[in-house]
Amino acid sequence: MSQFFYIHPENPQPRLIKQAVEMLNKGSVIVYPTDSGYALGCKLEDKSALERICRIRQLDGQHNFTLMCRDLSELSTYAHVDNTAFRLIKNNTPGNYTFILKATKEVPRRLMNDKRKTIGLRVPSNPIALALLEALNEPMMSTSLMLPGNDFTESDPEEIQDSIGKVVDLIIHGGFLGQQPTTVIDLTESVPEVMREGVGDVTPFL
Repeated sequence: MSQFFYIHPENPQPRLIKQAVEMLNKGSVIVYPTDSGYALGCKLEDKSALERICRIRQLDGQHNFTLMCRDLSELSTYAHVDNTAFRLIKNNTPGNYTFILKATKEVPRRLMNDKRKTIGLRVPSNPIALALLEALNEPMMSTSLMLPGNDFTESDPEEIQDSIGKVVDLIIHGGFLGQQPTTVIDLTESVPEVMREGVGDVTPFL
């Protein structure tokens, strides 16, 4: 059964954040809060943890995984971004958006969309997510916790414990969250394309 940490949603306890990051560094799959419901996360280069996440969510190679970044300084390492795209991202982060971009060679191939060689990038505003990324000191591989057959993100950590507590290593309870996923914006071409309308306002991209 997974461990269950109660972490303060506004002032995350450093001791618990450190323990969570130690678990990530040892190959754990964690459930953690973001600005738009709960998400599954693991270390960027951890192949077996990623395979576990794919099994939980029943994902295939067409899925755009997300690199959860603490700020835009990590953006150019993992994605090709022109000036227009960078301005759009900068003006709308941190926040409820996932941006689809062409991946660089720094991104493991298994994280890219098979056909398009793209990756999702996101800068969250949730204090717990930011504290985890700061302590991890690198982006985290992430995907919204939407269970097979659902089109909403999970929002209740105790229900998550009941449904997938046996197949993840840690569930972080950071409060009860909204169920809408992020808004997904494709910035691979010169004109932005809204791929999924979620929490984030689409107006800046129209």
